[in-house]
Amino acid sequence: MDLTNLGKVLETESKFRIKQAREAVYKNFISDWSEATFFSKDLRDKLNIECPLEIKADVLVSKKEDSVKARITLNDGLMIESVLMRHSDGRNTVCVSSQVGCPLGCLFCATGKMGLERSLTTEEIIEQVLFFSRYLKKENQTVTNVTFMGMGEPFLNYENVWGAVKIFNDYKYFNIGVRSISISTAGIIEGIKRLSQEELHVNLAISLHAPNDNLRKSLMPIDKKYPLGEVLKAVADYIEITKRKVMFEYVLIKDVNDSDENAKELAKIMGNNKLYFVNLILYNDTGIYKASTTERVERFREILEKLKIRYTQRYRFGDDIQAACGQFATNK
Repeated sequence: MDLTNLGKVLETESKFRIKQAREAVYKNFISDWSEATFFSKDLRDKLNIECPLEIKADVLVSKKEDSVKARITLNDGLMIESVLMRHSDGRNTVCVSSQVGCPLGCLFCATGKMGLERSLTTEEIIEQVLFFSRYLKKENQTVTNVTFMGMGEPFLNYENVWGAVKIFNDYKYFNIGVRSISISTAGIIEGIKRLSQEELHVNLAISLHAPNDNLRKSLMPIDKKYPLGEVLKAVADYIEITKRKVMFEYVLIKDVNDSDENAKELAKIMGNNKLYFVNLILYNDTGIYKASTTERVERFREILEKLKIRYTQRYRFGDDIQAACGQFATNK
């Protein structure tokens, strides 16, 4: 897909034609300009040549059909991945990537092994949700939620991520509410501060994954630049300004961060803050680490419950379709 020349192609048309074209793409989810029958045939043909709408993607569907993973090939040949998670309550969540690869090098993450190729443009981020919007359109369903938890660190591509957020939220286009849009960061403090100043108060999530700096540094090198205490201070300031809840993501890795002591340390960090909650994530094996056992996960949860820590446990989606972030994109 490439809308770079859209303004140029329509420059001799009435101004409302641009509005019509964007609504056709971002609201009606057309996949070919021939569907835009309000344009002349000649104009449609020209748009198909100069502003193609095709999204090149390979798709994997889980056996339960509750998740769909797309490997999207960008115009320069690089690949990213995006996931549709279909919830039993009717929600359709798309997990989007913000970069091709990632510079942070988290040891448990398949994307971290790639390094960083480049950041995505706003259009390339939108393209991921657009792909699944077209997919769901065939079933008379829509994308209800967007999470920036795919490949890359969103706050290292802030401008383009925020540009996409505004399009997702715009009632003229995707019309996804701010409470249904989440941005996850590994702890880029400047990004957290900037997000707190935005008019659109989307959800903030912190990729925590360890309850102390020593362990976190061994898993997430970014902790050396942004230690836990400073990240938590930035989160506290964010809450003071926005009054919004913050989610702390914690992936449970066997014999690494899933001990009783780890659970107690995590509970201490969370304290009794009513606007903090933990999202426990079942790890998808990437070859280096293993997922915590069912018994260990249950014990970890019991400790959090006993210490009255608010938490949810993420349902495991697509463990049969290379579910770990980056696995599909790197398996060419």
